[in-house]
Amino acid sequence: MSDIVIKKNVIDYWDKQPCNIKHSKKEFGSREYFDEVEKRKYFVEPHIPKFANFDLYNGKKVLEIGCGIGTDAVNFARSGAIYTGVEISQKTLDIAKKRFEVYGLDGNFLQGDAECISSYFPNQYFDLIYSFGVLHHTPRIDLAIRSIRNLMNPNSIFKFMVYSKNSYKQALINEGLLQPEAQKGCPIANSYTKMEIIDILRKSNLKCSSIEKDHIFPYKINEYKKHKYVKEDWFEKMPYNIFRTLENNFGWHLLVTSKI
Repeated sequence: MSDIVIKKNVIDYWDKQPCNIKHSKKEFGSREYFDEVEKRKYFVEPHIPKFANFDLYNGKKVLEIGCGIGTDAVNFARSGAIYTGVEISQKTLDIAKKRFEVYGLDGNFLQGDAECISSYFPNQYFDLIYSFGVLHHTPRIDLAIRSIRNLMNPNSIFKFMVYSKNSYKQALINEGLLQPEAQKGCPIANSYTKMEIIDILRKSNLKCSSIEKDHIFPYKINEYKKHKYVKEDWFEKMPYNIFRTLENNFGWHLLVTSKI
């Protein structure tokens, strides 16, 4: 299957059900809806605000690749960032734009492909390029990172999350017990080892400042879909420090910070 066909399938997949769109039962598009989406997302993924460090980018130029429906986006904008979001799914992008309107926030948005991201911003640099849970959905992550490199100067920071190959969830996926995304049929969801990511960065003349693992989803999926947070029995009985040790060693999220 060609990369063009894969990307079309990716767009169709996320147009059908944008990520996190079912995180609230409130009136779709309302402030209450978006508030609940954000609360739910950061409750199950509390490492995201810590990784993003939204408050550090007041007055800074931030480019988010794969902005989704805008949960991290609004937090960058609230913190005073000069925000630009790029998203491959037009339906998803429209929701992010609506979210900014609801909160009265300023931001720039465009539909685009991570693999040629620099072509949209000729002769521009960003203080932060941020991409959380996106680059593993593109066929050529090496092309995407090479293009991202063109938007960086020596003061730029590139922070991104991709799925971890050596992880609890990948082991369950390999055994057919889980799927990568909440909805079935994701066209592409690659996972990587730390060394694979370091090597990809090196080939684009980027240095890896830090790379860590986090996030094991501990809740019963059927209950979670009903907006109930009931942990699997083995996680419920597990001491917190042991659970955090597992996340740090076998987490699904590979959190990467890179510079020139």
